Order: sequence, then C-alpha cells, then structure tokens
Amino acid sequence: MLGTEPLYTAAQTRALDHCAIHDYEIPGITLMSRAAEAAFRCLLEVWPEPECVTVLCGTGNNGGDGFLIADMAHKRGIAVTVIQLGEPEKIVGDALLARQQALANGVTIIPFGEAQLVPEGVIVDALLGTGLGGDVRGDYVPAIDAINSCGAPVLAVDIPSGLCSDTGRVLGLAVHAELTVTFIGLKRGLFTLQAPDYTGAVHFCDLAVPADVYSAVPSNCSRLELEPLLERLPARPATAHKGFYGTVLVVGGDYGLAGAAVLAAEAALRCGAGLVQVATRPEHVAALVARVPEAMPRGIRTVDDFMPMLANADVLVVGPGLGQSPWSIELAQQALASGKPLVLDADGLNLLASGALGGIVAAENRVFTPHPGEAARLLSCATAEVQKDRFAAVSALQARYGGVFVLKGNGTLISDKQSILLSDYGNPGMASGGMGDVLSGVIGALLAQHLQPLESAALGVCLHGAAADIAAEDGQRGLVASDLIAPMRALLE
Repeated sequence: MLGTEPLYTAAQTRALDHCAIHDYEIPGITLMSRAAEAAFRCLLEVWPEPECVTVLCGTGNNGGDGFLIADMAHKRGIAVTVIQLGEPEKIVGDALLARQQALANGVTIIPFGEAQLVPEGVIVDALLGTGLGGDVRGDYVPAIDAINSCGAPVLAVDIPSGLCSDTGRVLGLAVHAELTVTFIGLKRGLFTLQAPDYTGAVHFCDLAVPADVYSAVPSNCSRLELEPLLERLPARPATAHKGFYGTVLVVGGDYGLAGAAVLAAEAALRCGAGLVQVATRPEHVAALVARVPEAMPRGIRTVDDFMPMLANADVLVVGPGLGQSPWSIELAQQALASGKPLVLDADGLNLLASGALGGIVAAENRVFTPHPGEAARLLSCATAEVQKDRFAAVSALQARYGGVFVLKGNGTLISDKQSILLSDYGNPGMASGGMGDVLSGVIGALLAQHLQPLESAALGVCLHGAAADIAAEDGQRGLVASDLIAPMRALLE
C-alpha cells in the first residue's frame, strides 16, 4: 500500500481493542489507563500549568478515559472538576471502575445540570467518543454548546464529540478542540471533510498494543506522506532525453476557457513531462505560445486536425477548459476511444456524466479527478450525498467507472479496486479557480514518467497540496493556481 499510516473505521478500532483485550490478554482498564496517561501527558505539553481542568464525561468508555484523566490531574495538585452527563447508573465495566477510582481519590463529580463552564484552565471533552450513531441529542447538545462558547481551550479525547469518526461529518454539532488525542487506531474521519475545523492538532498513541493486533485487523485505507512517494520517481540518467519522459497531450481550451488548458500544460511541463502538446481552438494558439512557449499548441477545427496529435501522444489530459460543445464532445470521444493512459477532469467528467461520451469501458490506465459536484453528477445523486460519506462515494465511483478515482476536497481521497488513500495536504487558500487544471497536468506528467496510475494520482495530489501549503505561507487569501508551479518544481527536486 502506498500510504504510510493505516486509517480505521470505528468498527475496526473496536476490533483492535477487542483483539488486544481478548487475544493478547491486556485488561481493558489497562488500555483505558494508558489512553488517559497519553491524553494527560499531551495536555501538560500544550498547557504546562493549567489553572484548572474541567472534564466532561459521558457514560461510555470515552467517559472512563475522562475520569482517569481527572484522577491524574487531581493527584498532580491541579484543581479539577468532572461534569457528568447521563445517568451514573448506566456506567458499567471499565468506565465504572475508572469513575469509582476517581471518586475514591477525592475527585469532585457534579451533574451537568448543576454545572457552569467558565473560561479558565483547560476543558477535556470525554463525552461521546467514536460510538455516536446519529445526530447529537439530549443534554449533549447544550453541553457541546457550552464547551464551544465558554472560551477555554479544549482537549478532545479520541475524537471531538459530535464528529463522525468514519466520515468526518458533523452530526448536528460538534466540539471545537485545539488538540485531539486519539488511540489504538487513527480514525479515518479525523482527516477529511469538516474534521480539520474541529480536531485542532491530532496526536496518536497506539497504547503499546502488540504489532500483531494490527495484522489481525487489516485496513484498506491509509494516509499518504509526500516524501516516500517522491522516492518513487527515479533519478534521471545522464543519457536522458525528452523522449524518455513522454508526450502529454492536453485536450481543452474551448472558447473563453483557454486559461485552463494553459495551466494544465504549464504544470505538466514543470513536473517533468518530456513534451507537452495542446489541442485547442485556433484562436487560443497565440496566447498559449506567449504564456508557455515550451508547449506545442495546435488549433483544432475538425477531428481530422486532432487525430495526428492523438497518434503521437503517450498520455492524455482531457477536460481543462474543454467545454461541452459538439467540438468538445468529438475530441473527448476520440481521446477515450484511443485507449491511451489519460486523466479525465472538469468538462471531460461532465460530458461523461451526461452520457455524451456513450458507454464507457472500464480501463485501469485512467485517472478521474472529480470535485464533489462532478462526483455527484457521475453518481446521479446530490452533492450532499457525496459529502455525507466521501469514502463510500469514491468507492462507488471506482466500481462504476474503473481506473483510479481522485475525489478532491478537504482530505482528498484516491481509490483503485484494492485501497483508499487519503491526502490531508492543502489548505482553504486552494478554493480558487484553476487548481484542478494544475492537478490534472501534474498527474499527466507523472503518468508520462512511467509511474502507475495509482502512484501518479497519489504523488500528484500530495505534491499539489504540499505546494499549496508552501505558497500559503504568504497568506491563503488571494492564492491562485499558478502560485503552485514553482514550489511543486522545488519539491520534486
């Protein structure tokens, strides 16, 4: 697997916990104590001398972690209060042992209805954990509102309460934390959709469980890191020439949309393609030559003008500024019929969704790069349905169309038949036009340099996002797609 950190669903995390307890005979209270120790250690690292600590505990094991954190703070001489939500009679098992320990050691526990949060010290959210199956209800609604409005910094235990650990979706409302300490398995929902607005910094602790526990509960989802992916690009031999690194043909730039084709072409060149050609409207050739003289544009009036370019290309990037005119449809149809490796983006995806390209035969050498709106059109559903479960959506896209799918957005997901990869590089400054055109050119260049489609998509997405993070050091507002070109080239070296 290309990813370096496995990511887990809530059910898989519970299976890891079960395996550690029952197969490796680690008592549940021991794991709970290790989790509390890890969380309390992180708390003191970020807030070394808190004036006080207020822990909000639910009735499940997440609350059990909270009781033990409170006990540790109390033993250290920190003023600590536990606010209890839910009926104490519902607390059982290890969580009950933890509560009894805290009470025996003199920790004060008061019901939520008798408590008032103040903007002092640190708040610990140990309310709901990963087991939440629907929207937040009951007293947990005002409790989360109180946490978010009181003004004190928040440490979330395992996951901010109200955040879905499988999808990153907020279930009605959720705690805004400055720090989240998560245990045993990294939850996949911590890194996509709405999660980064709620988690703050994420710290992981494996609770010292044996490595064999992870072998017993395999995951098909993992988090990407840029450096190992860069190592997949081999060094260039002294005998290298432009033919070694392929000809990328960008197909796009209908009337009024030339800029998208320009961005894709420039990105492909700067990311190492040997040659880049552009099939575009004749009226746009001069502008392309002026902006990117190294590219080789050709004005296409009819499909007969296009076929020689198609024959000479190694990799196709179809869609940047393509439009949806008869001209656009004819070029896209011929590109798909060629069977050559391709990246399908933007209007190429919209034409596919509309049925204008006819029935598509699945091919492993294609990379599709939809944003959520385009993904919804491809799946004939609402964008909200895609965002409700991005992992399910990217899997459904891949199953329907084959190849490799890149579902763009906060926590971009990449899927082939076997796995889902997640990249959490990037920032909100990327919410501007042309970013997707640059990405399609990057992936096309990597395909031309003989990386496999999944490798090309993974490296392209991480490179694109990491470059945006570098570019955003001067500010996110006003970041434009062409700002990514220089940092991408630097990262590739």
